[in-house]
Amino acid sequence: MDPCKAVPPRGRYVSIFIVLFCAWHTASAVTHYTIPEEMKEGSVVANLAADLHLDVKTLSRRKMRLDIIANKKYLDVNKETGELFIVEKIDRELICTTKSSCYLKLEVTLENPLRIFNIELEILDMNDNAPQFRRDAIHLDISESASAGERFSLSNAIDPDVGNNSVKTYRLSESEHFNIEVQTGRDGSKFADIILKKALDREKQAVHNLILTAVDGGTPTRSGTVRVVVHVLDTNDNTPIFDENEYHIKVMENSPIGTLVIHLNATDLDEDLNSEIVYSYSLYTSEKTQDTFHLNPSTGELTVKGMLNYEDFRIYEMEIIATDKGLNALSGNCKIKILVEDMNDNHPEISIKSFQSTIKEDIEVGAVIAVVSVSDKDSGDNGVVDIGIPRNMPFKLKESSDNYFQLVVSEPLDREKVPEYEITFTVTDRGSPPLSDNETMTLELLDVNDNVPKFPQSFCTIRVMENNAPGALISSLTAYDPDLHENQYLVYFILEKEIANTSISMLFSINPENGNLYAMKTFDYEIEKEFLFHIEARDSGVPPLSSNVTVHIIIVDQNDNTPVIVSPWRAHGSVVEEKIPRSTDKGSLVSKVIAIDTDSVLNSRITYQFLQVTDATLFSLDQYNGEIRTMRMFSYRDQRHQRMVVVAKDNGEPALSATVTIKLSTVETAVKTHSDMTEVPLGYDIFSDLNLYLVIGLGSVSFLLLITILVTIVIKCQKPKTSKAAPPCRNSVLSERNSTIADSTLVSNDAYWYSLFLAETRKGKLVVRQPAPKGSRYIVSSLPRSTGLTETSDSAASTLQVRLDLNEEYYFL
Repeated sequence: MDPCKAVPPRGRYVSIFIVLFCAWHTASAVTHYTIPEEMKEGSVVANLAADLHLDVKTLSRRKMRLDIIANKKYLDVNKETGELFIVEKIDRELICTTKSSCYLKLEVTLENPLRIFNIELEILDMNDNAPQFRRDAIHLDISESASAGERFSLSNAIDPDVGNNSVKTYRLSESEHFNIEVQTGRDGSKFADIILKKALDREKQAVHNLILTAVDGGTPTRSGTVRVVVHVLDTNDNTPIFDENEYHIKVMENSPIGTLVIHLNATDLDEDLNSEIVYSYSLYTSEKTQDTFHLNPSTGELTVKGMLNYEDFRIYEMEIIATDKGLNALSGNCKIKILVEDMNDNHPEISIKSFQSTIKEDIEVGAVIAVVSVSDKDSGDNGVVDIGIPRNMPFKLKESSDNYFQLVVSEPLDREKVPEYEITFTVTDRGSPPLSDNETMTLELLDVNDNVPKFPQSFCTIRVMENNAPGALISSLTAYDPDLHENQYLVYFILEKEIANTSISMLFSINPENGNLYAMKTFDYEIEKEFLFHIEARDSGVPPLSSNVTVHIIIVDQNDNTPVIVSPWRAHGSVVEEKIPRSTDKGSLVSKVIAIDTDSVLNSRITYQFLQVTDATLFSLDQYNGEIRTMRMFSYRDQRHQRMVVVAKDNGEPALSATVTIKLSTVETAVKTHSDMTEVPLGYDIFSDLNLYLVIGLGSVSFLLLITILVTIVIKCQKPKTSKAAPPCRNSVLSERNSTIADSTLVSNDAYWYSLFLAETRKGKLVVRQPAPKGSRYIVSSLPRSTGLTETSDSAASTLQVRLDLNEEYYFL
């Protein structure tokens, strides 16, 4: 009998003893499994229920759980089947970083009664890691004097795998100078030595690039590579060599001290100290020569040290030695013969007799600025002197007499382009080689007021948000004048004009010093949309110059007007009462909400939505045209009174809205329903149901109505225009409920305009949308319905009028 199975209770202490005994008994047995690393998630390792002789049906009831000691949960147990399966891929190198063998210790715990099973899971290594070197490149320094057979150690590669999957051997790329030998350490690790098989020559090849490859013993094999860079160290085995063995050089007499005679260059194929050269005179060079010429020991430059005179000494000979700085110094030599040549040794001279250092920029072309003279103590061609000034200057030299020249203006001057000129007079004789001298004078140009102030652009558009604060800065209009001092000081002012009988200075002001433009009042987009005026910038020169810029102020609309609901009309407050037959078909038009917004464009675009509705499944609302339609037919379960709250919201930021409440009552008897509100008149398709008398009656009424309209139009065309002071016309709006509509007037100013015409027919209301000119104002008015109308007036039109306000106000009957 299993000692861990249920035991009859014999007191609290007996129970505790039995539990401890069962736990010790189960923990003493270890179940061992072996799996490879990197098994896929969901893979089954073993069936614990079968291996531990457990009843699968009791695993859930006994709260079977799996714990992994000192590791995260890589495995779990399926309580339905008792299978041990992989939850997360196991990486042996992550769990056991330094160990050759790797184990996971698991505990399986069951309750009622308590049993604990120890499970040991061995993780076998797979060749899933390639050998890697610690660095990207291995650098070796080997002297070119190293003999063949010398050995140099290389860094070994690391492979986190174990056994055969670790590094087994190394390979070296093909090289005529190097070979490789693989060594085995005490711990079995592999490392490589590089062996020199042929002597190196740094002068032929200073760097050798090799590829070292580490290969493991897994299946399939994996490898890693590293660059081996061998730097060949130099030895002093090359002698310095001059470019030529003998040099012949000509030097003019009177050459200045420090004049370069020759730059000697000796080369040494070695490097570092072995290639650094020191130059010196040999013992065969005379002291006279050494006193006349200086030899720089570091650079090899031979320069003049003393005065050279063709008449005193014509030929100098010397021997130069070049020695390197190697441990065993090597040297080379060359011979130099210097020939002194006769020369033109007197320089020409220039004398400034007269010069104006400052002139106005508007000086006339041909004006004399300076007078100069030239001379040379030599004779013949060596004493003939030519004088010149730099090219691309607005001046020229004009000879006035022997050796006298005048500097005159040859082109118009502009201080804004070139404020001053550095004029260099250069004199050169015609000797061989020619000698020259120069004299530089500075000419400064004085400013005159010859530049008009300029704005960056001739037309400036400025956008100003309506409802701005009075005195707010709206823009800065700055002009530029390239002149100087008072010619550059600008004053800004607005050119006076009247806009809508208002002086522009009452609307805007400008800072005369910096051109900052301010708004003097708060603008309302619905009243004034733009302004056009001019701003002038004037300098303080004599005479003053000025220019102006056209300023176009555009008032930008803000969403500061709330939408106004004009349909359906409300007698009291915002509640509208409607009636509809319960037999109304699906898709029938119940009502149409129309709202207007006096803002512009985006701020005036209205969308509609239900804020509240008694039954959301019964009615639908078109968010763009405000039409409320039935989504299905009424049923006996639907409430007799329906309440809908519709919100009309504009597209501004933040959005503004208005609401209307529609109370809809359903009746059993047929009442007039609203027809579909569209942009075209409705057609009648059920005349077949009317009797002949009704057809004749409707035809007569229609004919009389047509005659009345024509007569009214003719009378209106003959009447003079109504005065602006005349009151707007009022028209009755008929509701299907025969209720009295309270008088109301709505005024709007917007880019979207409508004339709304409502006509009551036997099918309901008809709405025709007509566009009105942009910029017009409209006034919507209504009067109480006459009580004298009867049901026979179903076809009579009741019109919701719109008054258009362009330059004058017009009223339509």
